[in-house]
Amino acid sequence: MFTLKSLCFDSTVLKKFSPVALAVSTALISPHAFASEPTETPSDEMEVIVVTSDFRGSTLDKMPSSITIIDQQQIEDEGAQHFEDVLNSIANFNWSGGSSRPKYFQIRGVGEQEEYQGAPNSSVGYIIDDIDMSGLGMISSMYDLQQVEVLRGPQGTRYGANALAGLIYLKSNDPSDVFEHGAEVSVGDDNLTTFSGFSSGPLTDSGKLLYRVSLQQHQQNGYQNNLYLNRDDTNARDEFTGRAKLRWYASDDLEIDFTLLHADYDNGYDVWTLDNNGENTLTDAPGVDKQRTTGSSLKFTYSGAEQFELVSLTSYANSQTHHNYDGDWANPDYWGGLDCGGEPCQFDYTWDKKGERNTISQEFRFSSTEAGRIFSGSTDWLLGVYGMRLTEDNDTVEDYNGWLDPLAAEYEANNTAVFGQLDSDLGAGYALSFGLRVERRDSDYSDSAGDEFSPGETMWGGHIALSKALSSSHETYARIARGYKAGGFNMSLPAELSDKKEYDTETLYNYEIGLKSRWLDGAASTNFSLFFMDRRNQQVSASQQNPEEPQKFILYTENAGSSHNYGAELEGNWYATDNLKLYASLGWLETAYGDYAYQDKYGGTVDLTGRELAHSPNFTYSAGATYRTDSGWFANLTTSGKSEFYYSDSNESKSQAYTIFNARVGYETDVWSAYLWGKNLFDEQYGTRGFYFGNEPDQDWADKQYIRYGDPRQLGLTVNVKFM
Repeated sequence: MFTLKSLCFDSTVLKKFSPVALAVSTALISPHAFASEPTETPSDEMEVIVVTSDFRGSTLDKMPSSITIIDQQQIEDEGAQHFEDVLNSIANFNWSGGSSRPKYFQIRGVGEQEEYQGAPNSSVGYIIDDIDMSGLGMISSMYDLQQVEVLRGPQGTRYGANALAGLIYLKSNDPSDVFEHGAEVSVGDDNLTTFSGFSSGPLTDSGKLLYRVSLQQHQQNGYQNNLYLNRDDTNARDEFTGRAKLRWYASDDLEIDFTLLHADYDNGYDVWTLDNNGENTLTDAPGVDKQRTTGSSLKFTYSGAEQFELVSLTSYANSQTHHNYDGDWANPDYWGGLDCGGEPCQFDYTWDKKGERNTISQEFRFSSTEAGRIFSGSTDWLLGVYGMRLTEDNDTVEDYNGWLDPLAAEYEANNTAVFGQLDSDLGAGYALSFGLRVERRDSDYSDSAGDEFSPGETMWGGHIALSKALSSSHETYARIARGYKAGGFNMSLPAELSDKKEYDTETLYNYEIGLKSRWLDGAASTNFSLFFMDRRNQQVSASQQNPEEPQKFILYTENAGSSHNYGAELEGNWYATDNLKLYASLGWLETAYGDYAYQDKYGGTVDLTGRELAHSPNFTYSAGATYRTDSGWFANLTTSGKSEFYYSDSNESKSQAYTIFNARVGYETDVWSAYLWGKNLFDEQYGTRGFYFGNEPDQDWADKQYIRYGDPRQLGLTVNVKFM
């Protein structure tokens, strides 16, 4: 009988070169791990996938846009614990590893790499169960998740200013009308332990009130050994995620959904080294990367009117964050043993930022029913209004050799918008979608250094898409979308950069054609898109190291004229037999700066006109296979990778191309399952963030490449139970 106690053994048995770890590794790569042969019976037609982030919940094959959906089955097959575990399988998608968990993303080369100064203005939207977490996406547990949706290109009609590049939408499972429960335990290398559980079902005999609760506690040491402090947990992950949902069928015409999210990520941040060794740090004051978020959403769906349906969506989130790092990446003993102009070096620097963000939003949507269609019943319509208020307070302290430089900042942004959409059946297989959004944004910023800004502007975006059903198996589309990102301001600039105090709104026109197909009687599907992006007044993040105070960086955003990105995405799924599923993705991306040059720290001009954008690899790719025997054996193998890319907009340093492999094998029954798994099986060392600057006083602050690496190989065991 399965019990939690049966898994509570000493975690040291899964050290990197232990016999158990070697046995796990051997099982994962052995071609003889499974004895049963696959059957040759073709699979039934593939399941219909619904895009829940869409206004009307359209099916994926009918959406005239490039969208990736990772469903619950794939999440479970790959053993994904966090969004970080699946993001490499998304075409033309990248992330910046400047935090303990990914929270800065790039879609088709557009997105942030960092945010230090406390005036958030995201290019990539991030929504969890209708709660806006843009710029705070690290709280992304995959447990009990229905699906991950990534919408590429501007989402100007649906989501407005925070979705210039696209949108990431995480949808957890809804309450069920029958009782179901489950629990899961994972142990592995790096002292990993993960405990998860869920429960769902009706709360009343009538079945009108349903609930679902899911909890997960994840811990691991974080792969780094701090040689100075003799600790192996200075980069630890300690992450709790809890979700609760209620669904009330208040009447035949009114459905009410309430979601509560609480996440407490108490992580360390100790990843940077002077020699780029990737695993042994020397810091005396290891950093932290914490986020505690409590959020909720309340959705009313009223369908009692003959001509329309009304949806009211309210959301709220409070997030307390703390990001701290040891900026000298060493300790007083290390620096004191080096020579700086005939004297022992003295270099002690820490950066500390504590923040609190509150976001509240309200949206009302009226959408036509079948009886309410216009233009002779050919056209669905939708009208909506939206309002959001975001406040964020930050306290930042820099400590350089005992000299403190504090900064307190307050920020507020208010957004209001009206939007509408028409979806028309033109006959002969043609359909036309047109959407428009007009949004007003007003913001206020002030800080203890005397900077004050109060910009305001009105922006607009939208889309027009024409689709054509070529047959029952093939649908093509052409789409033009306009997105926008609000202009802003730069704080704490020196007098010589006073002309850069403010920057303008960026707009992005995305031109896209695509083909969505089913093959082999529905056993296989492909989604192909080809796009061209016209960015106007492109916003570029720049930084300069102060040669007089090398520990300080001058950070600012400016416009870089127009630029163009273009490329393609191809995704495919094939149920080769009833037992074998194959899937793959490929992204191709070409990016370039417009007319843009910046000054380096010595006053020289660096011209980046025509250069590729940072964190924009030319190629992203992934492939996977899942095999299940009729007798219960299971195997999943995935691979993913990226070509090289520039780390920053402010220098020429590049990553190396990489490919990583993951595997998972096990045995499944209707009640319990057990798996051995391995991530990054061949222990590939790959960069996720890089800096190029001077950080060593004994080298006269000479510029040098510093790299933060992704997670190394990890092996483990997972056991779960599910019952009704």
